[in-house]
Amino acid sequence: MSSAPSSHPTETLSTSLPAPPPPPQSSSSLHPPLSTSPPSSKDLSPSTLLLHADAHLSQTTDIAPPIHMSTIFAYPHSPSLLIPASALPQTSSSPTPPSNPHDHIYSRTSSSTSTRLEAILSSLLSAPAITYASGLSALHALYLALLPRKVAIGGGYHGTHAVLALHRRITARAGGGVDQLQILDLDCPPSDLGPGDVIHLETPLNPTGEARNIAFYAEKAHSRGAVLVVDATFAPPPLQDPFAWGADVVMHSGTKYLGGHSDLLMGVLATRDEGLMGGLRRDRGVIGNVVGGMEGWLGVRSLRTLEVRVRKQSEGAGKLVQWLDGEVGEGRGEEKGEGEGKGIEGGVERKAKERTGMVRRVVESVHHASLQKEDLRGDNGEEMEGWLSKQMPHGFGPVFALTMKSEELARRLPSKLRFFAHATSLGGVESLVEWRAMSDASVDPRLVRLSVGIEGWEDLRADLEEGFGRLVEEMESGVWEGEGRDGAEKRLDGEEVDGEVDGERQRN
Repeated sequence: MSSAPSSHPTETLSTSLPAPPPPPQSSSSLHPPLSTSPPSSKDLSPSTLLLHADAHLSQTTDIAPPIHMSTIFAYPHSPSLLIPASALPQTSSSPTPPSNPHDHIYSRTSSSTSTRLEAILSSLLSAPAITYASGLSALHALYLALLPRKVAIGGGYHGTHAVLALHRRITARAGGGVDQLQILDLDCPPSDLGPGDVIHLETPLNPTGEARNIAFYAEKAHSRGAVLVVDATFAPPPLQDPFAWGADVVMHSGTKYLGGHSDLLMGVLATRDEGLMGGLRRDRGVIGNVVGGMEGWLGVRSLRTLEVRVRKQSEGAGKLVQWLDGEVGEGRGEEKGEGEGKGIEGGVERKAKERTGMVRRVVESVHHASLQKEDLRGDNGEEMEGWLSKQMPHGFGPVFALTMKSEELARRLPSKLRFFAHATSLGGVESLVEWRAMSDASVDPRLVRLSVGIEGWEDLRADLEEGFGRLVEEMESGVWEGEGRDGAEKRLDGEEVDGEVDGERQRN
């Protein structure tokens, strides 16, 4: 006995595939953008560019860009639009990523999110920009592309020197054990350099925040046919534009200020050399050191507020540096009239004198670009006429350093502060302090690096005053007796060891 066919929809099976979907309707046809090309950077503030430089790439009506996590993208539905790879030019070597979202194929080459991120960076840095998974991966890619025989470099970030050591090892193996990469001093004679060689300039300098003259090194490099690479991580726009002073390539560790929230690893290279940029894009597609979908989205989100963050951080750092240098300066016997000390507002009050005395007792010196007085003055002695005033007209980097009176003071200072987290890296919205010996074996063990966040600078000053005061109290109480104040490894009985972690220490 047969039963009647069921009318329940779940019991009905389709014997044919659904019809192919129609081509997706572009959101731009529903809500046409004001422009189909990026805005010109001329006469626009950095914040305007940061908010609108990627508007022409929007695929939706979302005000906040969506997170695109896909690694693959569908080919055109129409057979007439399918072009085999053998019939295409080397599009992977183009200096710019595709602006049409339908041209994305595989996220190792390009994606919607990374393209928006690079559009913003290109507008901000005034040159085509390409992103990488970290700052060091960006440097590695750059030196693979340049393959210099000589690199002139000074101090600065130890990670950069580690990348160059890696390239020396690689090229030595390729050359049958003969060293193919020579490392020169930054201030070597120009005659030591030749075409294709590199001057690698870091300014401002890690970890002190001091600046170097980009135009000077650009002239030196170009007179010999060499390339000037500027690591501008410590002074992103609007503080500094290295291309305006002759840089050929600008590098940023986007993990720092461009990311700005201590939750993103990213590296950035920018250059106006189309051949070099095309090569970088082609190589990145092979090496695969790209930013992922989430990281790209975090980068876009972070860049929106870059200018307001950096301006506030720069202003706060500048005020702290002037205050600290004024306090330390009194200890050096600098001549100041009554009530004119930089760290004392108003009369010479007893409390202010006590605070000055505390800073002076524990801090030996302060390091920052704003303290390079000779470089700020012109040849005529006028303020704001020197190369540094012109190179950084909108403020100085938010990182500075202190040389403490002893290694033990440097080791202990971070544990006395409330608003400065003791951690490596820099550039986030939160203030950081690092006893730099924790991550860089080459520095003076008395050095402490401070990265100023967006907190009120008065609160940070009060925090530092309190921390210095606690150091002085411990010194006077004799609590360090028997420990070796000058850097012995001993600690107070029962005291937790600050900053030690299991496994490898993070080095940035």
